[in-house]
Amino acid sequence: MSARIKQLVAAPGGHRTKWLVLAAWILLLVALGPLAGKLGDVEDTGPNAFLPRSAESAELNTELEKFRGDPEDEIMPAVAVYSVPDGAMTDAGRQKAEADVRAFAPYLAAGERVTPPVPSDDGGALMTIVPITDEDDLSDTVDAVREVAADGVPPGVDVEVGGPAASLADSVAVFDSLDATLMLATLAVVTVLLLITYRSPVLWLFPVLAVGFAAVLTQAATYLLAKHASLPVDPQAAGILMVLVFGVGTDYALLLIARYREELHRHENRHEAMQLALRRCFPAILASAATIAVGLSCLYFADISSSRSLGLVGAVGAVCAFLALVTVLPALLVIVGRWVFWPFVPRHGTPVHGHRTVWSRIGAAVARRPRWSWLMSLGVTALLVFGVVGMDFGLKQSELFQDKPESVVAQERISAHYPSGASDPADIVTHADAKDAVRAAVGKVDGVAGVADGDTTGDLAALRVTLDDEPDSDAAKDTIDDLRTAVGAVDGADALVGGTTAEALDTQRAADRDLRVVVPIVLLVVFLVLIGLLRALVAPLVLLATAVLSNVAALGASYLLFDHVFDFAAVDWSIPLMGFVFLTALGIDYNIFLMTRVREEVALHGHAKGVLTGLTSTGGVITSAGIVLAATFSVFAGLPLVTMAQMGVLVGVGVLLDTFLIRTVMVPALALDLGRWTWWPGALFRHETRRAPAAVDTAAGLPEADRVRA
Repeated sequence: MSARIKQLVAAPGGHRTKWLVLAAWILLLVALGPLAGKLGDVEDTGPNAFLPRSAESAELNTELEKFRGDPEDEIMPAVAVYSVPDGAMTDAGRQKAEADVRAFAPYLAAGERVTPPVPSDDGGALMTIVPITDEDDLSDTVDAVREVAADGVPPGVDVEVGGPAASLADSVAVFDSLDATLMLATLAVVTVLLLITYRSPVLWLFPVLAVGFAAVLTQAATYLLAKHASLPVDPQAAGILMVLVFGVGTDYALLLIARYREELHRHENRHEAMQLALRRCFPAILASAATIAVGLSCLYFADISSSRSLGLVGAVGAVCAFLALVTVLPALLVIVGRWVFWPFVPRHGTPVHGHRTVWSRIGAAVARRPRWSWLMSLGVTALLVFGVVGMDFGLKQSELFQDKPESVVAQERISAHYPSGASDPADIVTHADAKDAVRAAVGKVDGVAGVADGDTTGDLAALRVTLDDEPDSDAAKDTIDDLRTAVGAVDGADALVGGTTAEALDTQRAADRDLRVVVPIVLLVVFLVLIGLLRALVAPLVLLATAVLSNVAALGASYLLFDHVFDFAAVDWSIPLMGFVFLTALGIDYNIFLMTRVREEVALHGHAKGVLTGLTSTGGVITSAGIVLAATFSVFAGLPLVTMAQMGVLVGVGVLLDTFLIRTVMVPALALDLGRWTWWPGALFRHETRRAPAAVDTAAGLPEADRVRA
């Protein structure tokens, strides 16, 4: 980037420009504020929002729209199941189920009727199917059906309402409270950590204000892109977006404020100090934002729609956080002056580091035995990698929530007394003139409990297939494969097989495909960004290799927590890819912050001194940034959705691993062991070749020249 552009970016330090920047942001927030609140209006909650784009089940959902006059009038069954824990259904239980048939009538979809109670073969349960409409008030309708079912239940009888309608309502209930819960929890975590970091009753407020500006801009930009540029946004992506903006934005604020504090020790004029701080931080912050935005954008090549949504929305958040933190935060800090650091106000002419820090001691230890240091850190990381051995993948519907909602309990009751697929049949759409042949082919498939005719529209006909096994079981997925083979052999049928089981199967296979396709693209993109930033090949390769190792180790360590602490049944199929992309984009930030400072110091003092000075100078701020980012993502661990909890734990563990082991020990040790070859074949490598080796005072952990300058 040219000096002219850097000068323009640093303009908030000017005497008048800072007020113009602040005024521009305030006007922008006034204009965009109303749009930020509309993000929920463009969220995609349709049947294909979380499915692979190329999936047969997604294609079937599209075809099913042709059976409905109004897309808003999709019929979804709620299933009331009446059961007795042991023994046969009581007379009082049968009377209750029969009375509920009439009581459910006000909540039916137009033209539909409640099925009479269907007894189970073992005589211990009754099941009533209540067809309702998938409208905006679906949750209210399900709540009303549940109130009817729960009213006057006789002793010894259990009643739960499940089925697709109730499952969707339970999921919506989780997402309805998700944004507010995440926002409040994230804000609380960031505030507490900033108070601890700065030990100032005032300074913490300014990063939070700047991130607040970024959050409003992010939500408004995401809304506009979703509305006018077809940016996919689902509720999960919208929830994670704010955590990402708060985490990344706070990291940038910590880096900028730390460098500003350094420059205030060296320069009496705060405007000059901010200009220098911003110019020197800008390349690292820009590279970080570019790595996150471009890395997450690589999820565009994913087949699963929710992965694409999260990647593209996250890229928007990273760009908005960058824009806010390099403009409004410098303006705010310069306007308020030095007193904002009270009670630890940086005085001009005083040492930057008044005493020997823990980071200087770590640097000294690494410098004394660099090869042993990186081998030791490699061994620790390799042990964590073994955690991925034997990892179980695939969460069943009953395992998606940390606390079982009523719909999950209802499914367990149905599975105990009926063919497990009775409450959630598979769907088949075929040409009407081939319906009989398709029905006959389906009837010959092992694992099929029954076939029923569905609606017919134009030249299309629908069939509903009840499976013997639980909808999200491996046996049911095998049956779906057999069904697809069987109906695919019917000439002229062009039959499609979908439904919950088919969707789970298609998502599982797409997740494997996405992992193989997206990961190499992300690594290539990040590698190119690092080459442009460090102007070398060896250093980017080292950083990329350590990032991959760290990501796998984080997955292994997280699985141990999933299995032994959180007691999760398995790992969701989406976690390896999403975790890898997020950790590569976010975790490598700390190596970017470190190595850009190292490169700056190497140019001044030589390689060995530069590495130690870079580690010592950035140690505190990068550690604080890592703790903040890990803590913000750890908020997910308390959410009811297991997939989001796993995502939060994985990112938190990975960031801490990068912060305390990879960036602190492994990368500096490798750089010291490689010496000037770290910068091959760039200009810095050639410069170091001509430079005479400089001695490093490892006892102090900080080069003598740097101590004099400080």
